[in-house]
This record gives sequence, C-alpha cells and structure tokens, in this order.
Amino acid sequence: MSGSASKPRPQFRNIGISQILSYRLPPAGKSSIFHRVSGALLFLSLPLVILPLFALSVSSPESFASMQAYTAHPLCKLVLLVLIWGYLHHFCAGIRYLTIDLHIGVDKVSAQKSAGIVFGVSLALTLVFGLKLFGAW
Repeated sequence: MSGSASKPRPQFRNIGISQILSYRLPPAGKSSIFHRVSGALLFLSLPLVILPLFALSVSSPESFASMQAYTAHPLCKLVLLVLIWGYLHHFCAGIRYLTIDLHIGVDKVSAQKSAGIVFGVSLALTLVFGLKLFGAW
C-alpha cells in the first residue's frame, strides 16, 4: 500500500471561545450540557435559596408568612421558575440517562428523539408549574 495514495486523516480540534455561539450541537448534546447546567444550578442554589426558604417555612407561622410575602415578589417568582425548570430538566434528563445506561435508545435516531422528548416534557411541565406559581389558577 502506497502512503501517497491514502488521504490524510481529518483532525478534530477543540473549538475556541469565539466559535462557541456558532457551533451547532445536536439535541442530545444540548440536553447533556443543560443537564450539567441544571445540576450545577440546583447544587449552588441549595444553600443560597432552597434551604433558607425551607427553614423560614417550617420555623413558625410568622416566619412562614414572611416567607410567603418574600416569595410573592415577581423577581423571586422568576428565580423560583428558573429553579423549577432546573429541577424538571435535570429529572427528565436523568431518566433519559438511566435508560441509556440500560442500553435502551443508544442509537443516534433514538438518542435524538429522547433528547427532544426531554426538552418538550421539561418545558411543558415548567409551563404548568409556572402558571401555577404566577397565579393562573
């Protein structure tokens, strides 16, 4: 076999910071990144938002009333909505990864479909909980 007849192998390199916004990931890649982002968001918000609100809600009836007044602010509701999305996306993507660990849906087409399902279900559930949070019913 002659070395001059073979094509050079393509080289894949890491992308630079300037290329991040123009890089097109498949849905499975986006789902993976959002799974990590939502996990980090939940982990970091635990001592800053979730535990303090929980402590206020169970201390006394007066502290529950103050927590209720605090969370009635639209900006606080927006933060809670982001946390709701983070939890729901992390939960749905986690179920997706558990099925992949069981070797279910590992082919490319199934992986893309399950990633789309994760986005659809988590956003639909976030919409339902968001409507409830903002007082639609």
